[in-house]
Amino acid sequence: MLGVRPIVQKLPLAGETSFIASTFRTPYFETPWHQHIEYEISLFLEGHGMCFVGNYVGEFKAGDLFLLGKNLPHAFYKNEGIQTAASLVVQFTEDFWGQGFLKIPETQAIYKLLSASMQGIRLSGDRLPELAKSLIQLESDQGFSRLLNLLQCLKLMEESCEKSFLSTQQEFANNDKFKQRLDEVFDFTIRNFQQRITLEEVAAIAHLSVTAFCRYFKKSTQKSYVQFLTEIRIGYACQQLQSTDKSILEICYESGFNSPVNFNKQFFKLKKTTPRNFRMSFLEPLGK
Repeated sequence: MLGVRPIVQKLPLAGETSFIASTFRTPYFETPWHQHIEYEISLFLEGHGMCFVGNYVGEFKAGDLFLLGKNLPHAFYKNEGIQTAASLVVQFTEDFWGQGFLKIPETQAIYKLLSASMQGIRLSGDRLPELAKSLIQLESDQGFSRLLNLLQCLKLMEESCEKSFLSTQQEFANNDKFKQRLDEVFDFTIRNFQQRITLEEVAAIAHLSVTAFCRYFKKSTQKSYVQFLTEIRIGYACQQLQSTDKSILEICYESGFNSPVNFNKQFFKLKKTTPRNFRMSFLEPLGK
């Protein structure tokens, strides 16, 4: 939607609780480009699709776990053809456990983890199933055990999980007019990447000349706008190759490319393999 900032989202607390732990399951799974003051843990239970975290473009699937910092814009879109997608969402504010709690020596490891989450973190490792089970338990936990379980989950994330940092854009001030412009460009790109997009269009959204926009976007995101747009298109192509039987040529054009040669070139540049080999890697071996 042209000219729209990320939604400032506020999920309601349920009853006598200080943080949110709820499962969202729907055939229309789509979380728009949004942000909120709470930290967020997202555990995907069903489905797969595309994720956008800050200036990161990638994919999500069942079993993936993300830790997202406060005021970090993000969006998740279910892939076409998938009947249902579901995720467990845990949200908590920085001081819900009391002012100064994260400043005491015993909580410094958790404080550092939450500080790092301002870039967005994808968590993995051998202990992920154990962590997922504990996170799901948060929905039914009550009282003090609920708080202890959340702390144990954060401790397990910090000590035992592998971490992939997602966004290279690290500043997300709420009142920055330049950030507002960048948010509008992100939102427009996410919603229109399958169409032809020109630098003149996005520069106009940011109220800048093309030269000034290119310079500003590169400074803000550590990548060019063309690179950002290409990553979105290739991410979408990967989802289509993995989950549909559409031809590679059809996926090429549907992803926003107007040349199969350029599509193959950009795909190999980002994924280090060809579209065909990428698709083959997801097919089950014969005899299974």
